[in-house]
Amino acid sequence: MRTFTKYSSLLLIGSISVLTAFTDNPKPKKAVDKRPNIIVILADDLGFSDIGCYGGEIKTPNIDYLASQGVRFKNFYNTSRCCPSRAALLTGLYNHNAGIGEMTTDRGVEGYRGAISKNAVTLAEVLKNAGYSTAMSGKWHVSNTIEQPAPQAQLDWLNHKTSFPLFSPIDQYPTNRGFDKFFGTLWGVVDFFDPFSLVSGTTPIKDVPKDYYHTDAINDTATTYIREFSKGDKPFFLYVAENAPHWPLQAKPEDIAKYKDTYKVGWDAIREARYKRMVAMGLIDPKTAPLSPRKSTEKWENNPTKAFDEMAMAVHAAMIDRMDQGIGRMIKTLKETNQLDNTLIIFLSDNGASPEDAMRYGPGFDRPSETRSGEKIAYPIYKRVMPGPQTSYTSIGPIWANVANTPYQLAKAESYEGGVHTPMIAFWPKGITAKKGSYTDQVGHVMDFMTTFVELANAKYPGNYKGHTIKPMQGLSLVPALKGKVAIGHQTLFNEHFNARYVRSGDWKMVNLANDSTWHLYNIKKDKTELNDIAVQHPDKVKELAAKWQEWAKENHVLPKR
Repeated sequence: MRTFTKYSSLLLIGSISVLTAFTDNPKPKKAVDKRPNIIVILADDLGFSDIGCYGGEIKTPNIDYLASQGVRFKNFYNTSRCCPSRAALLTGLYNHNAGIGEMTTDRGVEGYRGAISKNAVTLAEVLKNAGYSTAMSGKWHVSNTIEQPAPQAQLDWLNHKTSFPLFSPIDQYPTNRGFDKFFGTLWGVVDFFDPFSLVSGTTPIKDVPKDYYHTDAINDTATTYIREFSKGDKPFFLYVAENAPHWPLQAKPEDIAKYKDTYKVGWDAIREARYKRMVAMGLIDPKTAPLSPRKSTEKWENNPTKAFDEMAMAVHAAMIDRMDQGIGRMIKTLKETNQLDNTLIIFLSDNGASPEDAMRYGPGFDRPSETRSGEKIAYPIYKRVMPGPQTSYTSIGPIWANVANTPYQLAKAESYEGGVHTPMIAFWPKGITAKKGSYTDQVGHVMDFMTTFVELANAKYPGNYKGHTIKPMQGLSLVPALKGKVAIGHQTLFNEHFNARYVRSGDWKMVNLANDSTWHLYNIKKDKTELNDIAVQHPDKVKELAAKWQEWAKENHVLPKR
């Protein structure tokens, strides 16, 4: 088993020796705290069907174990992109209400400040006040980014040629938003072999070991936190924010080798095989969720870049495989420390798989132009440099993203189900009374974790915090699903991201594309893959739902925007 020793020098963990005085009249022992530990594991750009227990061919035995002993959600929603989903997850609010309507740039209006608002509290702040130890490992990406004034100065920073003390305003760091400990990156995109914006607490980490791999560091740090916290008498909250499998496609050769031949059969064969597995396992009903047609008409046999494309998906799979291995180490440590039975583990993704062509972005902002040692990094627009190593920045692209999001349409950043519908697993041996390995139809959302954890931790959600008025929670409790009870969950849900929008109300969902404001209406109960637009047949329903969306947008600071 991998140990944390390799990365231990990166953490600034202080140790405190506690001396216990024995007297003739010892104080009575404190009652054992029976509240659950809580671990949230958030994957980055993971498709709905990527993991094995949601139909994928990728080897994820540890995540599958959590599913087999827990509950899988069929109707769980994110906000279609990384930092907005993280904001909603951490605060229990719609992401605009939490301050992050787009990305991390401050637009100067309440819904678009690019950082978590001071009128919101984080899960860590609430649980810490309730007596929990708190820690985070991984990707933060909910704070404003400090940039250098000139493009070359920014590249020198990204390329590790220069260093600066702060990547974001210090008051926005995780350790100033409720986390006792933090190891990870402040920004979003990372070089998996030598990440930018890597810190321990608030201290920049200027060098990493030669064979560093970020997914291992995230998961091994989390494992160390578990072992450390298990020695105390308090429950703990651990937020593990993975970067995998977000581009750039970078993985260890031994993991890539497992999948080198898997994707030679092409897009359609993989997608159809996933769909059949999803139907066989009862995850979807083919009557209400037929496989949506692929948007691209390109045929695999005519694809001139087969070698690149099959390797791209192999690296995507390898990144997920490596993440699962790390989750296995966390589970093993929980068993060894007798913490597993009373630990609630949540696993989900922040949005659908990404359709981005990262090669066309080129270096700049958060993307380096060369490695620390001076090797040039390729952004191969014409797919002439293979994915996998540190020296290439590549992505799976829209067709493979469509496969990853089987059976749904479209992908990350859109409000169609392919962008907002996430796999979600809840595992808690001592607390979940629903049938092991069962599914729930309860409609859930990433903002529901605050309400759920406040209930399970007997915590108090504040009306005021550090002199600021705190907005009320907007999520609903997921506890009924954990108890095997029939619960509808959200009757209405909304989303907006760069003009892509939806409103879901009962059996109806109305949605539009980011580049087209035309509303499309679906009966989401009968048409889960959004194939039959019935807006023309139901003009009154379109009008009604559009009015609901406008009201929500005004109340939650979606509007106005700049």
